[in-house]
Amino acid sequence: MEITGEVRDIIYKNEINSYTIAEFETEEEATTIVGYLPFINSGDTLKLIGKFVEHKEYGRQFKIDTFEKMIPQTLGALERYLANGNIKGIGETIAKRIIKKFGEETIHVFKYEPTRLAEVRGISETKAKEMSESFIENWEVWQIVGFLERFGIGAEYAKKVFDLFGTKAIEEIESNPYILIDLTRGVDFKQIDKMALDLGMSYDNEKRVISGIKYGLIRSTYNGHSCVLKDNLIEFVISLLDVSTENVEDGLINLKVKNEIVIESRENGEYVYLYAFYNAEEEIAFRIKRLQKAKNVKRITRLKEQLKKVEVTSSIELSDKQKEALELVNENNVTIITGGPGTGKTTIIKNIIDIYEDKGKKVILAAPTGRAAKRMTETTGKEASTLHRLLEIGKIDEDSLYKNTRDYEGAPIDADLIIVDEVSMMDMFLMNYLLKCIYQGTKLILVGDEDQLASVGPGSVLKDLIHSEKVATIHLDKIFRQAARSKIILNAHRVNNGESFIQKDEIEEDMEDDFFFIKENSQEKMLAQVVSLCTGRLEKYGNYDFFQNIQVLSPTKKGMLGTKELNKVLQEQLNPNINNSPEKASMGAVFRAGDRVMQINNNYDIHWAKESYGTKEIGSGVFNGEIGTVVEVNEREKQVEIRFDDDKQVWYEFSDLDQIEHSYAITIHKAQRK
Repeated sequence: MEITGEVRDIIYKNEINSYTIAEFETEEEATTIVGYLPFINSGDTLKLIGKFVEHKEYGRQFKIDTFEKMIPQTLGALERYLANGNIKGIGETIAKRIIKKFGEETIHVFKYEPTRLAEVRGISETKAKEMSESFIENWEVWQIVGFLERFGIGAEYAKKVFDLFGTKAIEEIESNPYILIDLTRGVDFKQIDKMALDLGMSYDNEKRVISGIKYGLIRSTYNGHSCVLKDNLIEFVISLLDVSTENVEDGLINLKVKNEIVIESRENGEYVYLYAFYNAEEEIAFRIKRLQKAKNVKRITRLKEQLKKVEVTSSIELSDKQKEALELVNENNVTIITGGPGTGKTTIIKNIIDIYEDKGKKVILAAPTGRAAKRMTETTGKEASTLHRLLEIGKIDEDSLYKNTRDYEGAPIDADLIIVDEVSMMDMFLMNYLLKCIYQGTKLILVGDEDQLASVGPGSVLKDLIHSEKVATIHLDKIFRQAARSKIILNAHRVNNGESFIQKDEIEEDMEDDFFFIKENSQEKMLAQVVSLCTGRLEKYGNYDFFQNIQVLSPTKKGMLGTKELNKVLQEQLNPNINNSPEKASMGAVFRAGDRVMQINNNYDIHWAKESYGTKEIGSGVFNGEIGTVVEVNEREKQVEIRFDDDKQVWYEFSDLDQIEHSYAITIHKAQRK
């Protein structure tokens, strides 16, 4: 539906993407509006297209799909618009005087007779000209929103476009639509390419070729790469654009001259980086070396006495390797502790905390994901934070971490020691941002298993740092007695060593029955085994309830044994719609109460509520990898309520369901983000 009225008050505005909550007044009523409103301020008159929704926590709201900025319909609205602080040199007093002087002629004066503004007391001829220019600029800016819809780019990106190109944005885009590729990682290249070709751009146009090269490099980062082989890139661009090798070679030369790419020669060929990616790798190396070279001001004297004290208080005798790890931490400002499961990494973290806090040092714990931070808290007894929360990344544009990395200097972290667990999950940009926030002299301890999958984002930070042999590193390889009872842990180490699983004649009496290898030769039989295990066999074997204790993992999304098909099969087996309960179809899936689901991207703006110990907490933000359960599908309010594992309750509009997917089965890569 369509409503027209005035923005009376801005309740909340995300300064990065312009997601806004505001009080809006029409002729009929006052209501709350929510959506992306770049360049909009109190006093603006808008025509909104969207729908009314009922939010369980915040009540009735109008959710905006698109908007159009209108000329204020009354003199009162025009006065409030002029007084909202958005037009240079005009406040409440001057706005009143202008309206009193010119009345219905006000807009005409601003546009066509700006010198007449000097007739108002307090406005000089110079100020009159500035006010007119500011007024006209404000009216031009909002037209960008409507123009971008031709490219399938939403209002949330309009502010980025204006920040890049100013009031000449439309003119710039019409002359070269490919500049939008620099806007965000999510822009559809094919859509922009079609628009450019329709506008008459030739196939071998330099702008088109350069854009295709940059798009190819960006695409490679989706698979975790920070650079690509030059020959592979040329082949991709030729296929994408139907141009010659010479065209692509010329494009690479032009991009290199403009410092938009870096070409690095190695033994096995030439590699091409986007400049920001090369810069991030350089900065990580520089900052790590600078931390290493700083004076070791947090070093503890007489460490051996502290180690004996820890052994007594914890009743744990430390191994030689664990003692070596603690000595390494004490002697170095940057230390890596790596090892497979069951090798004592958690014990070392606890010992570091005990030793340094006993000496009055401030220790901060962090991990890349919410689940990893929660597990770190549980195993150490000390509160751990996600890196996003610690670094306050929600307050900056996450896309921009992939560009101009030198522009982002985070607030320094107040700590003597920072311990980061599960570092294998960290991509290069998150590591770079963390390093920017560390004071010189602070100790940084990076903990993780280099044999785990690489991060979902670009770069393989932990493995590369270890293999560089430039950072003090301790490799833990001894499996401790308690962990050695687990066949999962033993088999993990055997696989890493190129050995086969434990055989029956190698099983000892006190080993746990926690690992089974079931061999099948057909996909149909494999699927039947998975369904059988999830629908009763494991529950009978060890009282394992699927929704509480079981997670199905697959290496792939596609095929009979991929997550998409597994989710459909497991949903029908474990949560069938027997009573014809409400359900909602979205993106090829059907959601109903009881479904296990996962958030698949970061959403900093979505609101949540949570009850804890009798008090109600509200906040915003649900992040990639968080798992929850559908509580209700409300057809009347067009919402799905989800309770996440940390007890956050979140209400998703039906139109927002592309942010979640079923998680009866998830990919192995997704599992490490939990």
